[in-house]
Amino acid sequence: MKHAPEPAHRHGGAERCAILLVNLGTPDEPSAPALRRYLAEFLSDPRVVEIPRAVWLPILHGIVLRVRPAKSAAKYASIWTAEGSPLKVWTEKQAKLLTGYLGERGHPVLVRAAMRYGQPSVASQLDALKADGATRILVLPLYPQYAAATTASVFDAVYAWAARTRRVPELRFVNHYHDDPGYILALGRCIEDHWMRNGRADRLVLSFHGVPERTLRLGDPYHCECQKTARLLTERLGLRPGQVLVTFQSRFGKAKWLEPYTEPTLVQLAQQGIKRVDVACPGFTSDCLETLEEIAQEARDAYLHAGGEEFHYIPCLNDRHEWIAALSDIAIRHLQGWPTQAVPDPAALQAQAERARQLGAPA
Repeated sequence: MKHAPEPAHRHGGAERCAILLVNLGTPDEPSAPALRRYLAEFLSDPRVVEIPRAVWLPILHGIVLRVRPAKSAAKYASIWTAEGSPLKVWTEKQAKLLTGYLGERGHPVLVRAAMRYGQPSVASQLDALKADGATRILVLPLYPQYAAATTASVFDAVYAWAARTRRVPELRFVNHYHDDPGYILALGRCIEDHWMRNGRADRLVLSFHGVPERTLRLGDPYHCECQKTARLLTERLGLRPGQVLVTFQSRFGKAKWLEPYTEPTLVQLAQQGIKRVDVACPGFTSDCLETLEEIAQEARDAYLHAGGEEFHYIPCLNDRHEWIAALSDIAIRHLQGWPTQAVPDPAALQAQAERARQLGAPA
Protein backbone atom coordinates (compact mmCIF):
# COMPACT_ATOMS: atom_id res chain seq x y z
CA MET A 1 0.00 0.00 0.00
CA LYS A 2 1.34 3.42 -0.93
CA HIS A 3 1.50 5.85 1.97
CA ALA A 4 0.66 9.53 1.63
CA PRO A 5 3.53 12.06 1.72
CA GLU A 6 4.21 13.54 5.13
CA PRO A 7 4.27 17.24 6.06
CA ALA A 8 7.79 18.62 6.50
CA HIS A 9 9.19 17.43 9.82
CA ARG A 10 9.88 20.20 12.35
CA HIS A 11 12.73 19.27 14.69
CA GLY A 12 12.21 20.33 18.27
CA GLY A 13 8.59 21.29 17.71
CA ALA A 14 6.20 21.06 20.65
CA GLU A 15 3.66 18.24 20.83
CA ARG A 16 0.25 19.53 19.75
CA CYS A 17 -3.12 18.07 20.66
CA ALA A 18 -6.18 18.30 18.46
CA ILE A 19 -9.84 17.31 18.40
CA LEU A 20 -11.73 16.09 15.38
CA LEU A 21 -15.48 16.58 15.73
CA VAL A 22 -17.33 14.29 13.32
CA ASN A 23 -20.96 14.48 12.26
CA LEU A 24 -22.90 12.31 9.83
CA GLY A 25 -22.65 14.41 6.70
CA THR A 26 -24.56 16.39 4.12
CA PRO A 27 -24.70 16.86 0.35
CA ASP A 28 -22.89 19.85 -1.13
CA GLU A 29 -26.15 21.34 -2.37
CA PRO A 30 -29.84 20.38 -2.54
CA SER A 31 -29.71 18.97 -6.07
CA ALA A 32 -30.23 15.49 -7.49
CA PRO A 33 -26.61 15.09 -8.69
CA ALA A 34 -25.25 16.15 -5.29
CA LEU A 35 -27.65 13.80 -3.51
CA ARG A 36 -26.66 10.95 -5.82
CA ARG A 37 -23.00 11.39 -4.85
CA TYR A 38 -23.82 11.71 -1.17
CA LEU A 39 -26.23 8.77 -1.01
CA ALA A 40 -23.86 6.57 -3.01
CA GLU A 41 -21.17 7.10 -0.37
CA PHE A 42 -23.56 6.86 2.58
CA LEU A 43 -25.51 3.79 1.47
CA SER A 44 -22.40 1.96 0.26
CA ASP A 45 -21.07 1.85 3.82
CA PRO A 46 -21.45 -1.75 5.09
CA ARG A 47 -21.92 -0.34 8.58
CA VAL A 48 -25.05 1.47 7.40
CA VAL A 49 -26.60 -1.27 5.26
CA GLU A 50 -25.72 -4.71 6.63
CA ILE A 51 -26.78 -6.65 3.55
CA PRO A 52 -24.33 -8.78 1.54
CA ARG A 53 -22.62 -6.56 -1.05
CA ALA A 54 -23.53 -8.87 -3.92
CA VAL A 55 -27.21 -8.41 -3.07
CA TRP A 56 -27.26 -4.77 -2.01
CA LEU A 57 -25.04 -2.96 -4.53
CA PRO A 58 -27.14 -3.88 -7.60
CA ILE A 59 -30.23 -2.64 -5.76
CA LEU A 60 -28.45 0.54 -4.69
CA HIS A 61 -27.14 1.45 -8.12
CA GLY A 62 -29.95 -0.03 -10.16
CA ILE A 63 -32.94 1.30 -8.19
CA VAL A 64 -32.22 3.48 -5.14
CA LEU A 65 -29.78 5.93 -6.77
CA ARG A 66 -32.11 6.30 -9.76
CA VAL A 67 -35.19 7.19 -7.71
CA ARG A 68 -34.21 8.60 -4.33
CA PRO A 69 -31.85 11.54 -5.16
CA ALA A 70 -34.53 13.78 -6.67
CA LYS A 71 -36.93 13.14 -3.77
CA SER A 72 -34.21 13.73 -1.19
CA ALA A 73 -33.05 16.89 -2.97
CA ALA A 74 -36.52 18.39 -2.64
CA LYS A 75 -36.50 17.65 1.08
CA TYR A 76 -33.08 19.21 1.55
CA ALA A 77 -34.18 22.27 -0.41
CA SER A 78 -36.98 22.82 2.10
CA ILE A 79 -34.51 23.25 5.00
CA TRP A 80 -31.45 24.71 3.19
CA THR A 81 -30.28 28.09 4.48
CA ALA A 82 -28.36 31.00 3.00
CA GLU A 83 -25.29 29.67 4.87
CA GLY A 84 -25.79 26.17 3.48
CA SER A 85 -26.74 22.85 5.05
CA PRO A 86 -27.96 23.36 8.66
CA LEU A 87 -26.05 20.32 9.89
CA LYS A 88 -22.78 21.59 8.44
CA VAL A 89 -23.40 25.14 9.68
CA TRP A 90 -24.10 24.03 13.24
CA THR A 91 -21.24 21.53 13.32
CA GLU A 92 -18.73 24.16 12.20
CA LYS A 93 -20.08 26.60 14.79
CA GLN A 94 -19.69 23.94 17.48
CA ALA A 95 -16.06 23.38 16.47
CA LYS A 96 -15.34 27.11 16.57
CA LEU A 97 -17.06 27.56 19.94
CA LEU A 98 -15.36 24.51 21.41
CA THR A 99 -11.99 25.99 20.44
CA GLY A 100 -12.84 29.11 22.41
CA TYR A 101 -14.28 27.31 25.43
CA LEU A 102 -11.24 25.05 25.72
CA GLY A 103 -8.87 27.98 25.25
CA GLU A 104 -10.53 29.90 28.06
CA ARG A 105 -10.04 26.86 30.30
CA GLY A 106 -6.33 26.69 29.51
CA HIS A 107 -6.44 24.03 26.81
CA PRO A 108 -5.50 25.70 23.50
CA VAL A 109 -5.99 22.63 21.31
CA LEU A 110 -6.72 22.53 17.60
CA VAL A 111 -10.35 21.72 16.73
CA ARG A 112 -11.68 20.81 13.30
CA ALA A 113 -15.06 19.55 12.10
CA ALA A 114 -15.47 16.72 9.59
CA MET A 115 -18.29 14.83 7.93
CA ARG A 116 -18.37 11.05 7.78
CA TYR A 117 -20.01 11.33 4.36
CA GLY A 118 -19.51 14.33 2.11
CA GLN A 119 -17.17 17.26 2.72
CA PRO A 120 -15.00 18.06 4.54
CA SER A 121 -14.11 14.40 4.85
CA VAL A 122 -12.55 12.73 7.86
CA ALA A 123 -9.36 12.00 5.90
CA SER A 124 -8.96 15.58 4.63
CA GLN A 125 -9.39 17.05 8.11
CA LEU A 126 -6.95 14.59 9.65
CA ASP A 127 -4.44 15.59 6.96
CA ALA A 128 -5.06 19.25 7.80
CA LEU A 129 -4.53 18.64 11.52
CA LYS A 130 -1.22 16.88 10.79
CA ALA A 131 -0.16 19.76 8.56
CA ASP A 132 -0.90 22.10 11.49
CA GLY A 133 1.46 20.06 13.66
CA ALA A 134 -1.00 17.86 15.56
CA THR A 135 0.70 14.80 17.03
CA ARG A 136 -2.16 13.63 19.26
CA ILE A 137 -5.77 13.61 18.02
CA LEU A 138 -8.98 12.95 19.92
CA VAL A 139 -11.78 11.74 17.63
CA LEU A 140 -15.11 12.90 19.04
CA PRO A 141 -18.21 11.80 17.09
CA LEU A 142 -21.23 14.03 17.61
CA TYR A 143 -23.41 10.99 18.36
CA PRO A 144 -24.22 10.79 22.10
CA GLN A 145 -25.49 7.19 21.81
CA TYR A 146 -23.13 4.57 20.37
CA ALA A 147 -24.28 2.69 17.27
CA ALA A 148 -22.24 0.60 14.87
CA ALA A 149 -23.87 2.43 11.94
CA THR A 150 -22.71 5.83 13.19
CA THR A 151 -19.95 5.85 15.81
CA ALA A 152 -18.15 2.74 14.59
CA SER A 153 -18.35 3.98 11.00
CA VAL A 154 -16.47 7.12 12.03
CA PHE A 155 -13.78 4.95 13.58
CA ASP A 156 -13.61 2.92 10.36
CA ALA A 157 -12.90 6.12 8.41
CA VAL A 158 -10.11 7.07 10.84
CA TYR A 159 -8.58 3.57 10.67
CA ALA A 160 -8.69 3.66 6.85
CA TRP A 161 -6.86 7.00 6.89
CA ALA A 162 -4.29 5.66 9.35
CA ALA A 163 -3.66 2.63 7.12
CA ARG A 164 -2.56 5.02 4.34
CA THR A 165 -0.51 7.27 6.64
CA ARG A 166 3.21 6.84 7.23
CA ARG A 167 3.48 8.71 10.52
CA VAL A 168 0.27 8.03 12.44
CA PRO A 169 -0.40 10.40 15.33
CA GLU A 170 -1.52 9.14 18.72
CA LEU A 171 -5.26 8.58 18.53
CA ARG A 172 -8.05 8.43 21.08
CA PHE A 173 -11.75 7.86 20.50
CA VAL A 174 -14.90 8.89 22.38
CA ASN A 175 -17.41 6.05 22.13
CA HIS A 176 -20.45 7.67 23.73
CA TYR A 177 -21.72 10.18 26.28
CA HIS A 178 -25.41 9.32 26.43
CA ASP A 179 -25.47 9.63 30.22
CA ASP A 180 -23.02 12.49 30.64
CA PRO A 181 -24.41 14.90 33.29
CA GLY A 182 -23.54 17.98 31.23
CA TYR A 183 -25.25 16.58 28.15
CA ILE A 184 -28.38 15.72 30.15
CA LEU A 185 -28.33 19.19 31.74
CA ALA A 186 -28.08 20.82 28.30
CA LEU A 187 -31.03 18.79 27.00
CA GLY A 188 -33.06 19.67 30.07
CA ARG A 189 -32.32 23.39 29.82
CA CYS A 190 -33.21 23.37 26.13
CA ILE A 191 -36.63 21.86 26.83
CA GLU A 192 -37.25 24.02 29.90
CA ASP A 193 -36.47 27.19 27.94
CA HIS A 194 -38.99 26.10 25.31
CA TRP A 195 -41.61 25.52 28.00
CA MET A 196 -40.97 28.95 29.52
CA ARG A 197 -41.69 30.59 26.15
CA ASN A 198 -44.48 28.34 24.92
CA GLY A 199 -45.98 26.47 27.85
CA ARG A 200 -45.92 22.71 28.34
CA ALA A 201 -47.61 20.12 26.11
CA ASP A 202 -49.74 17.16 27.15
CA ARG A 203 -46.98 14.77 26.05
CA LEU A 204 -43.24 15.07 25.43
CA VAL A 205 -42.08 12.79 22.62
CA LEU A 206 -38.35 12.00 22.49
CA SER A 207 -37.58 10.85 18.96
CA PHE A 208 -34.27 9.07 18.31
CA HIS A 209 -32.91 7.96 14.96
CA GLY A 210 -33.93 4.40 14.25
CA VAL A 211 -31.77 1.37 13.44
CA PRO A 212 -32.82 -2.12 12.33
CA GLU A 213 -34.15 -4.17 15.24
CA ARG A 214 -31.75 -6.99 14.46
CA THR A 215 -28.82 -4.79 15.54
CA LEU A 216 -30.15 -4.94 19.11
CA ARG A 217 -30.13 -8.74 19.02
CA LEU A 218 -26.61 -8.66 17.57
CA GLY A 219 -25.29 -6.71 20.55
CA ASP A 220 -25.49 -3.05 19.53
CA PRO A 221 -26.06 -0.97 22.73
CA TYR A 222 -27.85 1.85 20.90
CA HIS A 223 -31.40 1.06 22.04
CA CYS A 224 -30.35 0.74 25.69
CA GLU A 225 -28.39 4.01 25.58
CA CYS A 226 -31.35 5.88 24.05
CA GLN A 227 -33.57 4.56 26.83
CA LYS A 228 -31.08 5.64 29.49
CA THR A 229 -30.81 9.13 28.00
CA ALA A 230 -34.60 9.37 28.05
CA ARG A 231 -34.83 8.14 31.65
CA LEU A 232 -32.20 10.58 32.91
CA LEU A 233 -33.80 13.44 31.01
CA THR A 234 -37.24 12.55 32.37
CA GLU A 235 -35.83 12.64 35.90
CA ARG A 236 -34.04 15.93 35.20
CA LEU A 237 -37.31 17.50 34.02
CA GLY A 238 -39.28 16.12 36.98
CA LEU A 239 -41.77 14.33 34.73
CA ARG A 240 -43.59 11.06 35.31
CA PRO A 241 -42.73 8.23 32.89
CA GLY A 242 -46.23 8.37 31.37
CA GLN A 243 -45.71 11.97 30.32
CA VAL A 244 -42.74 11.06 28.10
CA LEU A 245 -42.70 8.73 25.11
CA VAL A 246 -39.57 7.35 23.45
CA THR A 247 -39.89 6.73 19.71
CA PHE A 248 -37.65 6.04 16.70
CA GLN A 249 -37.69 7.75 13.32
CA SER A 250 -36.05 7.58 9.88
CA ARG A 251 -36.86 4.04 8.81
CA PHE A 252 -35.30 2.79 5.58
CA GLY A 253 -36.36 -0.31 3.67
CA LYS A 254 -38.84 -3.01 4.64
CA ALA A 255 -37.02 -4.60 7.58
CA LYS A 256 -38.36 -4.15 11.09
CA TRP A 257 -36.67 -1.27 12.91
CA LEU A 258 -36.69 -0.25 16.56
CA GLU A 259 -40.19 0.56 17.75
CA PRO A 260 -42.37 2.44 18.44
CA TYR A 261 -42.07 4.49 15.25
CA THR A 262 -42.34 8.26 15.68
CA GLU A 263 -44.92 9.31 13.09
CA PRO A 264 -47.44 6.50 13.77
CA THR A 265 -47.12 7.24 17.50
CA LEU A 266 -47.95 10.92 16.91
CA VAL A 267 -50.95 9.97 14.80
CA GLN A 268 -52.14 7.63 17.54
CA LEU A 269 -51.77 10.39 20.16
CA ALA A 270 -53.88 12.72 18.05
CA GLN A 271 -56.55 10.05 17.61
CA GLN A 272 -56.58 9.49 21.38
CA GLY A 273 -57.45 13.15 21.94
CA ILE A 274 -54.01 14.45 22.94
CA LYS A 275 -54.32 18.02 21.69
CA ARG A 276 -50.74 19.20 22.02
CA VAL A 277 -47.37 17.48 21.78
CA ASP A 278 -43.80 18.67 22.14
CA VAL A 279 -41.17 16.72 20.20
CA ALA A 280 -37.43 16.77 20.90
CA CYS A 281 -34.64 14.75 19.26
CA PRO A 282 -31.96 14.09 21.92
CA GLY A 283 -29.82 11.91 19.67
CA PHE A 284 -29.15 14.76 17.24
CA THR A 285 -26.74 17.43 18.50
CA SER A 286 -27.33 19.63 15.43
CA ASP A 287 -30.52 20.37 13.56
CA CYS A 288 -30.56 18.65 10.19
CA LEU A 289 -32.81 17.03 7.60
CA GLU A 290 -34.09 14.45 10.08
CA THR A 291 -35.21 17.08 12.58
CA LEU A 292 -36.18 20.08 10.45
CA GLU A 293 -37.92 18.22 7.62
CA GLU A 294 -38.87 14.78 8.93
CA ILE A 295 -40.07 15.97 12.35
CA ALA A 296 -40.85 19.69 12.12
CA GLN A 297 -42.60 19.29 8.74
CA GLU A 298 -43.69 15.73 7.94
CA ALA A 299 -44.43 14.50 11.47
CA ARG A 300 -46.15 17.78 12.30
CA ASP A 301 -48.43 17.51 9.28
CA ALA A 302 -49.30 13.89 10.12
CA TYR A 303 -50.19 14.79 13.72
CA LEU A 304 -52.34 17.78 12.79
CA HIS A 305 -54.06 15.86 9.97
CA ALA A 306 -54.98 13.12 12.47
CA GLY A 307 -56.76 15.62 14.73
CA GLY A 308 -54.01 17.10 16.89
CA GLU A 309 -54.24 20.83 17.47
CA GLU A 310 -50.78 22.04 18.49
CA PHE A 311 -47.39 20.61 17.56
CA HIS A 312 -44.12 22.06 18.87
CA TYR A 313 -40.71 20.94 17.68
CA ILE A 314 -37.96 21.74 20.21
CA PRO A 315 -34.68 22.55 18.40
CA CYS A 316 -31.50 20.56 18.92
CA LEU A 317 -28.65 21.66 21.16
CA ASN A 318 -26.87 23.43 18.27
CA ASP A 319 -24.77 26.26 19.74
CA ARG A 320 -26.33 26.46 23.22
CA HIS A 321 -23.90 27.44 25.96
CA GLU A 322 -24.75 24.41 28.12
CA TRP A 323 -24.03 22.05 25.25
CA ILE A 324 -20.66 23.55 24.31
CA ALA A 325 -19.73 23.56 28.01
CA ALA A 326 -20.66 19.87 28.22
CA LEU A 327 -18.71 19.14 25.04
CA SER A 328 -15.64 20.84 26.50
CA ASP A 329 -15.98 18.77 29.70
CA ILE A 330 -16.18 15.58 27.64
CA ALA A 331 -13.14 16.61 25.61
CA ILE A 332 -11.03 17.55 28.63
CA ARG A 333 -11.88 14.27 30.33
CA HIS A 334 -10.67 12.29 27.32
CA LEU A 335 -7.59 14.48 26.80
CA GLN A 336 -6.25 13.71 30.28
CA GLY A 337 -2.57 12.84 30.27
CA TRP A 338 -1.90 14.68 27.02
CA PRO A 339 -0.10 18.03 27.30
CA THR A 340 -2.81 20.48 26.27
CA GLN A 341 -1.51 23.48 28.17
CA ALA A 342 0.06 26.27 26.16
CA VAL A 343 3.72 25.46 25.42
CA PRO A 344 6.17 28.28 24.54
CA ASP A 345 7.56 28.11 21.02
CA PRO A 346 11.26 26.99 21.13
CA ALA A 347 12.27 29.62 18.55
CA ALA A 348 10.60 32.33 20.62
CA LEU A 349 12.41 31.14 23.76
CA GLN A 350 15.75 31.19 21.92
CA ALA A 351 15.12 34.73 20.63
CA GLN A 352 14.16 35.83 24.15
CA ALA A 353 17.40 34.37 25.54
CA GLU A 354 19.46 36.08 22.82
CA ARG A 355 17.88 39.47 23.60
CA ALA A 356 18.57 38.96 27.30
CA ARG A 357 22.23 38.10 26.57
CA GLN A 358 22.67 41.21 24.45
CA LEU A 359 21.27 43.34 27.26
CA GLY A 360 23.54 41.69 29.79
CA ALA A 361 20.63 40.26 31.78
CA PRO A 362 20.24 36.63 32.86
CA ALA A 363 18.30 34.63 30.23
